[in-house]
Amino acid sequence: MADDYRQSVQQMDRQVYDQLVTSLSTGRWPDGRALTEEQRQHAMQAVITWGEIHLPPNERVGFIDKGAKAGDSCDDPQPLSWKEPNHD
Repeated sequence: MADDYRQSVQQMDRQVYDQLVTSLSTGRWPDGRALTEEQRQHAMQAVITWGEIHLPPNERVGFIDKGAKAGDSCDDPQPLSWKEPNHD
């Protein structure tokens, strides 16, 4: 990614970022015009880049919380017991 692009996105304020996120989710600019595919791609790249610069990972677009392991191993495995059907 070009340094000048990253620098311009870094200087973008939170309001512009929030508007880009809204426009991406609705598919429309604030004035009601539809985003073109090219505009959508550029807006998406700007949102991702801005988030990488300014937001902690858990607040970025697309973050998936994978949780954390409680320990080094899973629960102790329990063997399965097969019961024969009762044919009365």
